[in-house]
This record gives sequence, structure tokens and C-alpha cells, in this order.
Amino acid sequence: MFYFDPLYFVIIIPGMLLMFWAQSRVKGTYRKYSKVQSSMGMTGAHVAQTILAKKGIRGVKVEPVAGELTDHYDPGAKAVRLSQGIYGSSSLSAAAVAAHECGHVLQDVQGYKFMNLRAALVPAVNLGSRLGPILIMAGLFFQLFGLAWLGVFFFAAVLAFQVVTLPVEFDASRRALRLVDELGILQGEEHKGAKAVLDAAAWTYVATAFYAALNLLYYITLISRRSS
Repeated sequence: MFYFDPLYFVIIIPGMLLMFWAQSRVKGTYRKYSKVQSSMGMTGAHVAQTILAKKGIRGVKVEPVAGELTDHYDPGAKAVRLSQGIYGSSSLSAAAVAAHECGHVLQDVQGYKFMNLRAALVPAVNLGSRLGPILIMAGLFFQLFGLAWLGVFFFAAVLAFQVVTLPVEFDASRRALRLVDELGILQGEEHKGAKAVLDAAAWTYVATAFYAALNLLYYITLISRRSS
């Protein structure tokens, strides 16, 4: 029903192209600066541990995690998890990513409102991402348009989550760049390399939010056409 609708391709393809471009850019930038070693020679793990110690944050672990670009902060477990290419590397990419995740730790400690809001949306987005499209397709198939609109309501939680994610990630990157300068983790022109890595990563969040918005627009347009 959806995949062969010309409207689907008109609305969704731009979002898919932007996501592909953003993912290619972040991987290319990450790999470029993974080859540039920082003058201080601090590994990603050391960067994270140094930031946490200097900021007086205790009880947060720094752990390795499998995969590439799988780095994240788990507020429930109080753990900064760094991917294999970050944890033991002393590259500019490693420093930037490790500092970014510590930015999330600081958000958690300071009760950053958008981080709290994003956490509150997690149950809704998990439900909406699975149930929303099912309700929309079922509503259209059985011509129960109220059910289809209910699906739109559920799917809107996905877009809300992605929109709220933007200030969370941008703020963590701003904190990261300030931290690497303030604590002398990176020197001189190295700041530009770290910023390039974090700016590229930011585009993936923008692209994801844009893609979610286009999906929601498609669903709304489709239901409006079928119910008129």
C-alpha cells in the first residue's frame, strides 16, 4: 500500500538522501580524525576519566562497548560506554567523542531539562514506533480513519523524541568542546578537528528528525486523501 504510492517517494526520498549523506559524512569525518593523534596522547577512556575526575563526578563508570560509533552514556547504569575505536585510541576523534559523552553525564548531574524530557518520552516513542504504522495501515485498509488518525498520534511521539534529541546532542557537543579546551585535553588547532567530528555527528540527528517529520507528513497526507 505504501511502498508503491508515488507520494511516498516524493515525500520520503529527500529524507532518505539526507540521512545517507549525514551518515556518510559522520563516518568519513570520524575516520579522517581517527588517523590524527592528539598531542597529549590521551586515550578516549583517559579523556572521559579525566573529565569526570576534574568535575568531581563519582560513581560513573567508563567502559568499552563493541562496535563502531556505538558510544553512549547510560544514565540508568551510570556508565559512559565507548566503542572499540574510541576507548583505547588517542586520536582527535576519540577525544571529541569521549568528551561528548561526558557532556551527557554533566547534563544528567545538573538535571538538564531536555535530557529529562527525552528520557520521559522513551516509553511513548517505543510504543509509537511499533504501534503507530500498524494502526495507520489497519485504519486505511479497513477504512477506519479514526483508527488511522490514532496511529498518527502515536507516531507523532517518534518525531517529538527526535526533535527533543536535537538540543540534548547540541548542548553535549558544546560542553565537550569547552571541556577539552578548559582542561587542556586538546591543544591549539586540535580543537578544529574535534569540532569537525562533533559537527558531522550533529547532522545525523538533524537528518533523523527531518526523516521522522517527512514520515509523519506522508501519513497525514495519505489519510487525508483517503478519507476525503
